[in-house]
Amino acid sequence: MPVKPVHAAAHYLAIDQGGHASRALLFSGTGTLIASAAVPIHTQHLAPQQVEHDAEEMIASLRSAIDEALRQAGNATTAITAGLASQRSSVVCWDRRDGRALSPIISWQDRRMAGWLQHFTQAEADIQSRTGLVLSPHYGASKLRWCLDHLPAVQDAFKLGRLACGPMASFLVARLTREAQSLADPANASRTLLFNLDTADWDASLLQLFGIPATVLPRCVPSRHRYGHIGTARGPLPLKIVTGDQAAALFGFGAPRTDSAYVNLGTGAFVQRPVSARPPASRLLTSLAYAQGASRTYVLEGTINGAGSALSWACAQLQMPEAGALANLPHWLRDETSPPLFINSVSGLGSPYWRPQLEPYFIGEGSVAAKLVAVIESIVFLIQANLDAMTATTGTASQTLVLSGGLAQLDGLCQALADLSGAGVCRPAEREASARGLAFLTADRPVAFERRDADPSFIPAARPELTSRYRLWCDALAQA
Repeated sequence: MPVKPVHAAAHYLAIDQGGHASRALLFSGTGTLIASAAVPIHTQHLAPQQVEHDAEEMIASLRSAIDEALRQAGNATTAITAGLASQRSSVVCWDRRDGRALSPIISWQDRRMAGWLQHFTQAEADIQSRTGLVLSPHYGASKLRWCLDHLPAVQDAFKLGRLACGPMASFLVARLTREAQSLADPANASRTLLFNLDTADWDASLLQLFGIPATVLPRCVPSRHRYGHIGTARGPLPLKIVTGDQAAALFGFGAPRTDSAYVNLGTGAFVQRPVSARPPASRLLTSLAYAQGASRTYVLEGTINGAGSALSWACAQLQMPEAGALANLPHWLRDETSPPLFINSVSGLGSPYWRPQLEPYFIGEGSVAAKLVAVIESIVFLIQANLDAMTATTGTASQTLVLSGGLAQLDGLCQALADLSGAGVCRPAEREASARGLAFLTADRPVAFERRDADPSFIPAARPELTSRYRLWCDALAQA
């Protein structure tokens, strides 16, 4: 993709819809953060495997964040172009005529249709060859099928020819823009189990397999597209980029490098390694992070469902306030040298194991501090398991790991990952990877945004006891 200059007066609004909040961040044409706003959202855990958001609350939170960021910027800005990044694998149904939500937003963490998906195990190899995904209830197809089977409002809209359903990002575009088009970008569409990576469109055979009518799905378009105009108090803002949160994070520090792996630590953790061409099938995912004409950015991706959510789960189980845990973890990670092991299957065990219904548990006893250290170590161990799988697939190990996200603030986590992997860990000073990457893409990858902390922040050192615990953890997970 060609690199283009950017006019100094241009500004870029990154609309980042994440698991805990909807955020809007305004960047200058040189990548300087000018204004930011965040509005918390609620997550409803209705049952152990059912996780939802209220669709109308989501829209209201985004509009509030956008208005506040623009208010902070005042009149100092001129032309503003917007980009949108959202949680992938989350889906929703809506009325294509008036935009009214007909279902909750069913979160990527939701696994309510895990049993139903077992009927398709014989087709898993073909599904993966088409989509790059393994057969998992985290992805959209089974959730859309649940809506069609169980929600009367969805069924009625389908009979009337008014039903639209698909990735959450498509619903956000339809509701936030004046044009209200039903469109799907590659990064979000490719998390449905219905999207063919080679054709960059819905796959007719998979639609038939899962019983999803083609007529209800949004039209597939490139990552950069005229998605419409977002109405604001400053007037309509053109929306030029739509992508997934992790796809945006990949570009948070400039154009991604094939000798590096990028780890974003949020509610879940996602390990991405850019590859020059689509890799062979493995127990990892192949993701289409960006597509514009013949230009495509593929990544090998590992998914860890329990990162920030695992810490939240453990704090609830141990009756420890999460704020207190985060305040104490820096010295607990330094002082607790023999924590127990934690089988971290919070929200289901992701790659490279793919066990959606395994319950999380500790192996061994310990204090609250020791158990919370075990949770952080389990995140490190799951990252390392994915790095090992990436090395096996590509034949080369990552030389550098670039960490971003909330839990990346923990020095002990970063150092443990460096020591276990043997790779230098970079933790750039600016950790807004998704938002900054989104602004970089919205600006069409200008030279001015190319800023990278090249030197590792954490240098690997030998830690035999950590390596030993990792091997014990791998053995325990294999038995589980």
